[in-house]
Amino acid sequence: MVIAEVCVNVAANSINKNFTYLVPESLKFLTAGWRVIVPFGKVKVDGFVMSVREVDDATKFEFALKKIFDVIDEEPWFTSSMMGAARWMSEFYLCPLSKTMTLFMPGSKCKKISVRYEKFLRLAKKFDEKNFKKAPAQLKLLKLLAEVSELSASELKERKISAKTIKALVEAGFVKVVQRRNFRDSYSKIKPVPKSFELTVEQVAAIEAVKKFLTAGKFKGFLLHGVTSSGKTQVYIELAKITRQLSRRVIILVPEIALTGQAVENFKAHFEDVAVIHSRLSIGERSDTFHKIRNGEVGIVIGARSALFTPIDNVGLIVVDEEQDNSYKQNTKLPYYHARIVAEELAKFHNAAIVFGSATPSLENFYRAEQGELIPLKMPRRVLNNPLPQVECVDMRGELQAGNRSVLSRALIEMLKKTLAEGQQAILLLNRRGWSTVVMCRSCGEVIKCPDCGLPMTYHADGKLRCHHCEIEIIPPRICPKCGSRHIKFLGTGTEKLELMLKNSLPKAKVLRMDRDSTGGKFGHKKILDAFAAHEYDILFGTQMVAKGHDISGVTAVGVLNADAALSFSNFRAAETCFELITQAAGRAGRADLPGKVIVQAYDVNASAIRCGCEQNYEKFYLNEIPNREEIFFPPFCRMVKLIFMHKNEDKAKNFAKEIRDAFKEEIAKNPSGRQEIFGPIPAAIANLRGIYRFVLLIKSENLSAVRKFLQAHNLHKRNDVIIDIDPLNTD
Repeated sequence: MVIAEVCVNVAANSINKNFTYLVPESLKFLTAGWRVIVPFGKVKVDGFVMSVREVDDATKFEFALKKIFDVIDEEPWFTSSMMGAARWMSEFYLCPLSKTMTLFMPGSKCKKISVRYEKFLRLAKKFDEKNFKKAPAQLKLLKLLAEVSELSASELKERKISAKTIKALVEAGFVKVVQRRNFRDSYSKIKPVPKSFELTVEQVAAIEAVKKFLTAGKFKGFLLHGVTSSGKTQVYIELAKITRQLSRRVIILVPEIALTGQAVENFKAHFEDVAVIHSRLSIGERSDTFHKIRNGEVGIVIGARSALFTPIDNVGLIVVDEEQDNSYKQNTKLPYYHARIVAEELAKFHNAAIVFGSATPSLENFYRAEQGELIPLKMPRRVLNNPLPQVECVDMRGELQAGNRSVLSRALIEMLKKTLAEGQQAILLLNRRGWSTVVMCRSCGEVIKCPDCGLPMTYHADGKLRCHHCEIEIIPPRICPKCGSRHIKFLGTGTEKLELMLKNSLPKAKVLRMDRDSTGGKFGHKKILDAFAAHEYDILFGTQMVAKGHDISGVTAVGVLNADAALSFSNFRAAETCFELITQAAGRAGRADLPGKVIVQAYDVNASAIRCGCEQNYEKFYLNEIPNREEIFFPPFCRMVKLIFMHKNEDKAKNFAKEIRDAFKEEIAKNPSGRQEIFGPIPAAIANLRGIYRFVLLIKSENLSAVRKFLQAHNLHKRNDVIIDIDPLNTD
């Protein structure tokens, strides 16, 4: 008889093992990789077949084996490389295998995908026109089919060919109906953007350096550090050409869905076998794309971090564009993975080259390049030798002293007026959604917070307070819930209020907002960017999504508002984030023939991140920041693990965290393995979520493997009341 080891797709972390099931005679075709329905307790659940083998006698098992009910798909869903990657992620991130397996599916649950088929008409045999003199409609259809070989159902409808005509010809044997799978592809109508160019010396050098490893079929990591508009995308395209000529495949990662459309346009100018994967596509569309990738119809996969989890084999090149971006980190649900780390592991698995690209590399990867772990590739000049934009820093304290209480400085308004008068465009970055960032009682200082997570709520123009963490909406109180005062004040400025300010200050300007609230739907980002690129609008403003990667020739002016806001967060990455946003936003200006001008507004104009950002000097910022990281033992000098302990009882959560902290210190004393530090417990940033208290332990270590072994030995990875976050973005 045949048995199968099945990973059941259930939520409990404690169920982190495979279960054995009998394979019925009707499902003897099953192999590893199939998705199945199995009995689990008193319910039916979906699961993944990890292995299949024959046994002599099933009675030797401790319990009577249950049978697999059914399969979900028409073919195995998982390839061996997908299963290998899922196993590695499960072990590395100390996460149930079922959670990592679901990353490789179009949805979180195994469901039968509604496969679409379309009917086509074809000629079945030759015809004589004389026989159809009394049937002109039939003759018209036969002639069409003779010209185009086949017509789809939708084309027949467009040509107003009746069902009666079709039926008569089918019954007479002159026409046959065939069915073909209809693949959904929302990006099929995107037109390529061909560009004439001549590669720079730096581009050629970068391509040649990577080409050696592509042709040898060996793994190697590269850091492509190029200033904004230095032509990094063209380097990716040329490397993809080499990879495809070697009959190997390519994965291109971008951090934001907003950048997907532009990437597809650039690559479609050179390749026909491009596919797109990201979370805003429908399950059916993602399933169709998976099918095409599995069948070898796709050579280049472009998308956000989920593009790593397709059934793509024989990968020769992986590109992680804007590699420093925090969007590559999954930090809302299991597994808490970083796409940058997973991508590198996949590159090793496939013996592929991996290129990390950025104008502002992460300190971790720049340090690795200095240490020789990555090969540095430098492009310090813009293409065509265009100059970097001129940057002016405005001290907003001086604006206040001069009586200007607006978030728009006088210099910025003048720059915008001049830009519009010259028929050019501008981009403004304000990394705050909503209308007012804080709603506070002026009498007692109480800030209105989310009832679920305790974070301050943001007031929006629709008259509601919204939590940007939980997405809960409430009506703002008229009376302070703490002291009963009616003196409720709306403080700060978000993108919605900025929109009104711009319309008041520049009434003739056509302004366009781009933030999470304005980019709903599959193509919300692309519609906004296309309209702006077509110069239907003069000013594009919004959150950090306006600052990265966009190449719009009409933009000559950029404004960065509240540039030092990120520095107020208690996060060791605050300075790095601040510097990146300034440099990336400034890089949107002057990318074509006209020079660019940038105004950066800040209150702390002397901060290193502000000064270096305005100078667009990465090396200077790095040399200033890296000694601080080393002194306080933060990445890149250590790896971090954040543990969040949760319980309805505050003392139980805190005491369990203390117990683990003490055990870790004892383990360090017994078995020292490099520098190790542990801090906490301290209340988490969201200290109470829906009545659950949360406490944080932070481990910093030179030996991540030893930390993971400790956590496994204490079975923390099997508990539902502990979150394990390896390489967290934040420390609280």
